[in-house]
Amino acid sequence: MSKSTTLNSLMSVLETDARRMGLNDTAWAARAGLSKETLSRLRGRTSCDLGTIEALATAVGTRLDLKRQPRSGLTPDGHFPADVQRDLEQQLCCLSAHGNTDPGVWRHLGPPFFMAGLAVMLAGASGQDRSALLNLAEQLHPGASEAPVFDRWLARSPIRPTRFLPAVSAHARMARGCHAA
Repeated sequence: MSKSTTLNSLMSVLETDARRMGLNDTAWAARAGLSKETLSRLRGRTSCDLGTIEALATAVGTRLDLKRQPRSGLTPDGHFPADVQRDLEQQLCCLSAHGNTDPGVWRHLGPPFFMAGLAVMLAGASGQDRSALLNLAEQLHPGASEAPVFDRWLARSPIRPTRFLPAVSAHARMARGCHAA
């Protein structure tokens, strides 16, 4: 992942948090002790001072954490989990069944390309919010919803649609049953 993608992704998460708080750019920048122009310029940059990002995060009640991501659990290119164990499959199934399209939550569960392909796969299933899932896929990995890119995902993914999609449907039915009681 390039530095610009990392900064752009981080800015997107923080901007979402700011909007959820009802803050426009002027109010968000003021809370962070920055000018609106500084905030605006960050959107086109590939790097910035950690203190600036920290101020923007603090202003919206978000904490930045640095953690080393082990590469051992990923394919050599970092695009897929090396192996999908039952616990990860359950987490992915639960996420998929509940209709959550928060990119931050999705990024937490796997590499962006893998998660974007999962969103595209779900977008093709009945009962799913196709538009929201394709938008999510593009946020996670631009171009993921294009047919040739998704074909590459399907060829390499450890998740098989014929097994995964019925599990998501069953999980969603079970969840609806629990909420009806």
